Amino acid sequence: MAATVSSLTPGTPDVASEQLSLSDYVPYRLATASSAVSRLIARAYEDRFGLSIPQWRLMSILIEGPLTQHQAVARTAMDKVRVSRAAQDLVERRLVARITNRTDRRSHTLELTAAGRRLFAEIRPLALAYEAALLAGLAPGEVATLKRLMGRLEAAAVQLYGADAPPEAPPLTED
Repeated sequence: MAATVSSLTPGTPDVASEQLSLSDYVPYRLATASSAVSRLIARAYEDRFGLSIPQWRLMSILIEGPLTQHQAVARTAMDKVRVSRAAQDLVERRLVARITNRTDRRSHTLELTAAGRRLFAEIRPLALAYEAALLAGLAPGEVATLKRLMGRLEAAAVQLYGADAPPEAPPLTED
């Protein structure tokens, strides 16, 4: 996949003279913040519910309704392999059903089972409590600004990546 990022070349005096400090580099800070939050939440989901982050993400979008695996890839911002493995694990645990498409037997739809919906209902308060704890030091206006800015950063990354980028996924507030 060709990315428009290749057209960005260091060479202008402003860019060439700047120092790169990881502690100030926004992409690094976003990655480390995401990693720290994911580790925290992954431990809780794994310890209490036996779920990985990919499994949780898949369940959190399937609670809204059935999706094809291709749609799940776009909505979760995970690659095909990760979605496939999460789906297979959830199917084996009978938390997700894989339903064959009647018109195209090669296509399947993923749907939460009753057991999957019950487990999700049990996890949802924990997920919301983690989000609340993470955002507790921010004023409501700051939270709104943070979400808005994150959306703008995601949109800018998609635009810079180019037309080959997957469809933009909606913001994930629960990991």
